[in-house]
Amino acid sequence: MRRFMFEALLCSGICLLSGAVSASDLIMGEPIIGDERAVSAHLGLADLETTEPQAIIDHGRLLFDAKFTTLDGVGRPSATQAEVPVKRRPGAVPSFFRTAGPEANACNGCHNQPNSGGAGEFVANVFTSEGVSDFEFDTLEAQFSNERGTPHLHGSGLVELLAREMTADLHALRRVAVDDARATGQAVAVDLVSKGVDFGQLTVDPDGFIQIDKIEGIDHDLIVRPFSQKGVFTSLRQFSINAMNAHHGIQSDERWGPQWTDSEDFDEDGFKGEISAGDMTAVVLFQASLPTPVQSLPENPILSGAAKQGEALFEQVLCSQCHVKSLPLKSLSFVEPGPYNAAGNMRVSDLDGKSYAFALSSEGLQQNDKGEWLVPVFSDFKRHVIADSEKSHYGNERLSQRFIANDQFLTPRLWGVGSSAPYGHRGDVTTLKEAILHHGGEARASRVAYESLADMDQRKIVEFLKSLKLTSEAK
Repeated sequence: MRRFMFEALLCSGICLLSGAVSASDLIMGEPIIGDERAVSAHLGLADLETTEPQAIIDHGRLLFDAKFTTLDGVGRPSATQAEVPVKRRPGAVPSFFRTAGPEANACNGCHNQPNSGGAGEFVANVFTSEGVSDFEFDTLEAQFSNERGTPHLHGSGLVELLAREMTADLHALRRVAVDDARATGQAVAVDLVSKGVDFGQLTVDPDGFIQIDKIEGIDHDLIVRPFSQKGVFTSLRQFSINAMNAHHGIQSDERWGPQWTDSEDFDEDGFKGEISAGDMTAVVLFQASLPTPVQSLPENPILSGAAKQGEALFEQVLCSQCHVKSLPLKSLSFVEPGPYNAAGNMRVSDLDGKSYAFALSSEGLQQNDKGEWLVPVFSDFKRHVIADSEKSHYGNERLSQRFIANDQFLTPRLWGVGSSAPYGHRGDVTTLKEAILHHGGEARASRVAYESLADMDQRKIVEFLKSLKLTSEAK
């Protein structure tokens, strides 16, 4: 069942209303005999104002599932996988290149278990560079790339909304501290806490200098980045634009178009307009509309009872200190583009203040006494040191991504973990128990507490984790 419910929303720009263009109307023009394009028509920004919301999502699904061909512009013969537009060095390169990309025809070539938008098995691993330079790699050597497993995308609309609200909270705390330091002429320290998650502390000197050495688990700009295993992507839009270029060689106009590159065919593959800003909005909304993972207890009463006891034991050994069961969300209004997108990703300023507003469904979500929606992510959206000299498995990468220490990873969201084996950032851990036993660093105390439990109690925690399912697998 769809996780989106569309309503007319009050917004400063454009609101999407029903009763406009249908899904079938998106495919325009006469059919072409022998056409081998995966995408026959593109969605412009103006079309978002007149197209039914469900039709936009359907177009996003088409793009997510499409097996792109060279006629769609797949490949990037003269461009690298870097996040910023960078020309490749002259010379012949393969159209598809397993260890550097493009290496996939479709998004759901990797995100496919148990269905489109799900996780991926070890065979679907990708190899990523550090992401921000013109660095090129063509080898499996660890110092040139990091191998990563494919996470599921279910519930990602709620994830992005949580991150936006947390970022707003942290920025507000910093603003108040700056104002107080100026007003009092004294240094002001502020605890960076949002939704119960502690991101450390910053101190503002009277001259406005901000001391950032005590900030924890987040970038110094205080933007919560909930996507990727290192927590380096701000939004579904940024994640998707990067992935389209890196994995398919499909380049978005909003980053590789004339606005930034003075070219309509930056990668020189003979095709322009490979994916429009309207298309990208549809891809974002398809992912944001994927169902929220749920807890689905086994029908067998013995296993069901064990899972319930395992949840209490999960709390007892303090796994929930990082894997926070639920975070409160104030608003279900999903506005695109998001407020914290960097240049090269569509921003409200690019649209003269316009925005496209959608309302997420509250189905399956409980509320607290403040009326906030409780989102059961089992994460704190914070990076932690997760390896040490005793347990080094999760610190096995050599290439630093975005200058983040190799032993630090974003706390994985455990919702859906029962449907998304294998485990670990590389997808090379086959059981949940093994995944727990590899924890080191800041998670050492919890791992030791787990190891001290009786074997049956350890099994009950595993049974609890197995009950956290993607909706399509829930009974």
